[in-house]
Amino acid sequence: MQIIRVLVFASAALTACLSGVSAASAEVVEGEEHCVVNVASWDRLNVRDEPSSSGAIVTKHRYGDCGIVVTSSLEDGWVRIEDGHYEGWVNAKFISMVSPALYCVSDVDEDDVLNLRAYPSPVSRVVAELDPHQCDIAFLPYAVGGWQKIRVDGYEGWAYRKYLSGE
Repeated sequence: MQIIRVLVFASAALTACLSGVSAASAEVVEGEEHCVVNVASWDRLNVRDEPSSSGAIVTKHRYGDCGIVVTSSLEDGWVRIEDGHYEGWVNAKFISMVSPALYCVSDVDEDDVLNLRAYPSPVSRVVAELDPHQCDIAFLPYAVGGWQKIRVDGYEGWAYRKYLSGE
């Protein structure tokens, strides 16, 4: 029994270290887009048919899934959501709003680009190259080190935060 407890603890600690990606503090706003946060990479957020952990599961979302819109205010920690396919209830601590503010690329030379990367690493695959005057960048609720996950022109990826500023 002791070995099982140690293995469970070690597994949880390893998962926490490997994820490294932190979620912004969960802010929930009715009518706005949200993403799934605070859910382990191996787990799923259950969307339920009533605001209770005993409600039937309607669908599930992975950590990082976005496009979830809150359609009603909090009810004992639960919010009603829709994702374009399903409607149901989730606990508010597992979703966070996409930034309503828009940002621009800044401090990038005129003849250079800002690389939008698949993962928060300077050696990660480049998803897109952002012009030094690119704006309309939305911050997604994920950050690690100096990296920020963003959405721009239909792309999602990671950019180094020091090269992004408010419009």
